[in-house]
Amino acid sequence: MAANLVKAGHRVTGYDLAAEARERAAERGVAVADSAEQVATGAEVIITMLPTGRHVLEAYEGLTAAARGALFVDCSTIAVGDARIAADLARTAGHRAVDAPVSGGVPGAEAASLTFMVGAEDADFGEAEPLLAAMGRRVVHCGASGAGQAAKICNNMILGVSMIAVSEAFVLGESLGLSHQALFDVASAASGQCWALTSDCPVPGPVPTSPANREYAAGFAAALMAKDLGLAAGAAESAGLSTELGRRAAQLYADFTAADGAGLDFSAIITILRKDTA
Repeated sequence: MAANLVKAGHRVTGYDLAAEARERAAERGVAVADSAEQVATGAEVIITMLPTGRHVLEAYEGLTAAARGALFVDCSTIAVGDARIAADLARTAGHRAVDAPVSGGVPGAEAASLTFMVGAEDADFGEAEPLLAAMGRRVVHCGASGAGQAAKICNNMILGVSMIAVSEAFVLGESLGLSHQALFDVASAASGQCWALTSDCPVPGPVPTSPANREYAAGFAAALMAKDLGLAAGAAESAGLSTELGRRAAQLYADFTAADGAGLDFSAIITILRKDTA
């Protein structure tokens, strides 16, 4: 994502805890800083992408050296409440804030084809949109602070549930003697068509680019799906909603990550579904 901002003509300074990430960024034209605080010093726009809400809040409390009125753009996937607290922290410090989680995974980041779901005031969205467009193909203004996170967890609840449904269908098809290709040819052209089937097919063969053909090397890791489904389940509970399929999907992915599936692609959930039916 940082490299695509460089390609678009922006001067980008970055920092990551991982040395490998810093090296890759430097090779692609990013000026690498020694710390997050150094990145923030005098910056007009600060983009963060971190694992959890706790990390985002800690970062926002520490990034006090930004130019006054700087635009903080958080591309993490975190709880809606944490996103709103982060925005309040930025505004209290005299800055502006946008939550802009992404969909599209590593391939989308590399190809600048991500979808950004944005929570922001209108003026702040207008300033952030050209930057996000340099990193993605679609930028959607979902509402005020936290709305981007709300859209992200709702989207990923759909994705997690649909991947389980697609995987269960393939397991059922196997038990009935149906080939993977035959089921794919029918479902991909019929009412069963969905992204989980046609882009991230959980069995090898029908979609050559899917992780199933690479021993489920992660495009979107199961641990991240478990996190997002947990956020959706928490939000649903706070709203007094049952979301039964979403809660069951969250439990399945939590169990899968606990059973050494964390680093695999989320489509590898089919492997434990096969065991459940064995």
